[in-house]
Formats: sequence, structure tokens, C-alpha cells
Amino acid sequence: MMRADIFCRVIDNFGDIGVAWRLARQLNSEHDWSIRLWVDDLQSFEKLEPRVRKQPSIDGIEIVHWTNETAENPADVAIAMFSCDLPATYLEKIKISPIVWINLEYLSAENWVESCHALPSLRSDGLSSYFYFPGFTLRTGGLLREVDLITRRNEWLDHPAAQLSFLKSLGISTQALEAWQGKNQQHKAKLISLFCYPNAPIHSAVELLTKSDTASVLLIPKGIAPHLQTSRIGNLFIERIPFVPQIDYDKILWTCDLNFVRGEDSVVRAIWAGKPFIWQIYSQTENTHLVKLDAWLARSGLPQSVGELFRSWNPPSDQSRNAPDQLSMHATDQDFSKFFRINLANPAFENWQAHASRLTETLLNMPELASSLDRFVRNKLAS
Repeated sequence: MMRADIFCRVIDNFGDIGVAWRLARQLNSEHDWSIRLWVDDLQSFEKLEPRVRKQPSIDGIEIVHWTNETAENPADVAIAMFSCDLPATYLEKIKISPIVWINLEYLSAENWVESCHALPSLRSDGLSSYFYFPGFTLRTGGLLREVDLITRRNEWLDHPAAQLSFLKSLGISTQALEAWQGKNQQHKAKLISLFCYPNAPIHSAVELLTKSDTASVLLIPKGIAPHLQTSRIGNLFIERIPFVPQIDYDKILWTCDLNFVRGEDSVVRAIWAGKPFIWQIYSQTENTHLVKLDAWLARSGLPQSVGELFRSWNPPSDQSRNAPDQLSMHATDQDFSKFFRINLANPAFENWQAHASRLTETLLNMPELASSLDRFVRNKLAS
């Protein structure tokens, strides 16, 4: 059995630990890896996996609170999530007993990623590691996807009664559920999930949905846009829901007609949902995140108006909208309102739906990250 240490420093609250937890579970269940998952912020982890509070081991994976020092003996493999630094004491030990050290990088669609993927990196202290890039092409590590994910998704979509029961369990109001079910397809409310950073133009989205000719039900998890409370405003039902474990978040993405997602973990899951989504990338200095967004849009082949919608949802890093009562319209807000209105209406939304389905099918033919990483590590250990 392969023994591995996965190290994760939580920066984005949920995106990084979300990826680390999915990777750990998949390597364990599908590739027979024995894993210790080192996490510096168990409080954030607990929101994704409530069992962390009481159990030191979950589904066969050992959970370790990563403090500044650790005296544990290294495993066969160390995976540094998003190239975080390994503990100093750990580094000293692998100088004596070499291991395979993987720097798992951030997801990117930029062209340079292909030329850097799987390259070795020699440190000044004599230790070496490998850069490993998730990505959207054959020359990257690919995207995380459980072997049965699409089957589970399709089975879920074939059972509307299970969907309704699940939505009821989230505490969604009867009026909102009735609007979502609709008397006929033409009058059925759109079900929309909202998971974003505070600086997104949330006010513009809510204002447009409120005034739309078509009803919408907006699902907002705990901790996101806290100034928006459960209510009905015009044609919009605002529904607060709990922050759910990953398996239930997948069900939300599958059930909704449109998903606002943020960071790395949720965008990959939105892709596999096969539904229209709007992605907010984690903001970086010098607007590096906008370069990454443009690279992904160029590779995705989305309709131009949808691409402009994505851009308007991602403000520059120097543009903050953290105050919930800030009603002044920025250029980004105005652009967002314009392109959101265009793409919510048919035939644009139907075209968007068709493209989302095609994107899923295209990326199913690309590498799967856990499988490609497993092969790479085993080859290195055998060489």
C-alpha cells in the first residue's frame, strides 16, 4: 500500500482544503493509498467535513492538525498542496530517507503550464520535488473526478422526487419550492446557487433577478453574503441554506439551473455538473487572476457574451466591495447587469446550457488527476 502525507495550508477557507480532501479520499478509495492529511486550519475543514471535530481518522484517512513542528516519520510520498512549504523537521528527515515529493500546483488554463508539468525542481539543500499541474489538456494532470461521479449525477437527475426531498431538507420555503416546480416549464423558476467572494457584484445580481420577468430561487449558504436574508423580493426568492458537506454540495450543483462558484474546488465540480455556471477566481495581486480567467475563457470556447459575464463578475484586485450597503454602481457592476440579463433569457440561456453539457463531455476525455498522479508517483518509486 502506498503511504502518503498530504500537506494543506488553508488560505481560501474552502477551496484549498476542498481540493485536498477530495484528492485524499479518491487516492485512498480508488488507488489504495494510506494517507495522513495535514491541515493547519481544522475549523475551516470542519465546515466541509463535520466529522473532523470528533474523529482523528475519517474513512480510513488520518487527520493531523498541522502545527509549526512535527516529528512524524515521512511516508513514501509527500504532496504539498499548492506548493506549500513542508515542515522543517520533515525536510531534515527526507534528506536521510528520500521520498517522492510532489508540489501540486494551482489549476490554470495558461499555455505555459504544459511545459512545466511534471518537471523536477532541485533545491539548494539537495532535495528535489516535482511540479504537478492540474489542467484542461492532455499534457497536464487533468481534473479530479471520481470513477462513478457522472453515473451518480445522471441517476440524481433522473429522480426529481429525491431532488425535492433534498431541497426540503435544506429548509427551503414551500413557496420557493412551488415556484421551482412550476405549473409548466415556461413558468418554472430558475434555481440558482450562490457561492462567491465578498467583492463580487452581488447587489447587481440580486437587483436584476428581483426585476426579472421570470422567477428565480437563489440558494445562499451560511457565511456567504450575510446581508441577504431569506425573503421574497419581486420575482426573487432568497433562501438561506446550511453550509453543506461536499457530497451534498454536488447535489446542489446538479439540481440547480445556474451555479455561481468560486475558487478551484467548486468550479471543477460545476464543470462535472454539466450546468451553466459563473466562476469567480480567487483575487490575486497585480490582477494575475484576470489573466488566468482570460486563459480559461479562451480554452473553454464559451459564447462571447458569457465570457463577458465571467469577466464582469471578477473585479480587479484593487476594487473592493466588501460593504453590503454599498449601492453605487461600478463599471464592473454595470457590465455584469448587462450580460447577466442577456444570458438569462432564451435563446442565450439554452445555448449556454448546451455548451455546458458539451464542455463536460470534452473534459471527460482529458486526464483524471488522481489517476494520473497515482501512475506518476508509482513510476518514480519504481525507477
